[in-house]
Amino acid sequence: MELKELCSTVAEMARTLGRELMQKRAEMAFDVMTKGRNDFVTTLDKYSEQTLVQKLSELLPEAGFIAEEGTRTDRADRYNWVVDPIDGTTNFIHGVPPFAISIGLLDGDEITLGVVYEMSRDELFAAYKGGGATLNGKPIHVSTRPTVADALITMGFPYANFSRAKGLLQAIDVLMRTCHGLRRLGSAATDLCYIACGRFDAYFEYDLKPYDVAGGSIILTEAGGKVSDYRRGKDYIFGKEMLASNGLIHSELEDIIDPLLSITNS
Repeated sequence: MELKELCSTVAEMARTLGRELMQKRAEMAFDVMTKGRNDFVTTLDKYSEQTLVQKLSELLPEAGFIAEEGTRTDRADRYNWVVDPIDGTTNFIHGVPPFAISIGLLDGDEITLGVVYEMSRDELFAAYKGGGATLNGKPIHVSTRPTVADALITMGFPYANFSRAKGLLQAIDVLMRTCHGLRRLGSAATDLCYIACGRFDAYFEYDLKPYDVAGGSIILTEAGGKVSDYRRGKDYIFGKEMLASNGLIHSELEDIIDPLLSITNS
């Protein structure tokens, strides 16, 4: 199956499942469990992942999986699905948007396909390598805001790993005095897609997992954006840190983020 067709099939799969999850959430048909400090999982996370693993396995039988809830943990030599069944589980539990299904496809070390379905707004973001990015089937592109002073920036707070808390607070101090504003939505996948369609201009966070960012990262880059780690490198899928932007303000942001957050400091 070609990437274009595969992307379309996965996108519709995510939309169908997401609408089902929204109905179950409206009925409060789920239980909540704790995995760690401020780290939660619901029975719907598990149901969503099991459903996705089954359907994605049928689409690409030779592929392995990197899935948040561990439904399957076998990795293949070439293709691997990277699955977050509900990105923003804490938001989902409390009924606070956004929360999303996020799916990425690794071909070796490269993400070649991404789908993010933000359930609360019924917004389906999708991209495949060389095909551009779309929102509900229509092409999207990053903003053209040229400086940090013009930018609306989204970010993430750690919930367990506070090893860079001091540097994070310093970066917040610099940026809140400089940019249009800072926001924290609680879903990394959605953050990246909102940059892709021009709502935000940049995003940064550490202590990330591959399934948080795999799907959204290719949607952003196919929409004209740029992604890096804090050290100006490319280790943002497995490196547990990400700086993402419309591309125009990336270098300026690196000059702020790199010295403050590229090392542990508390």
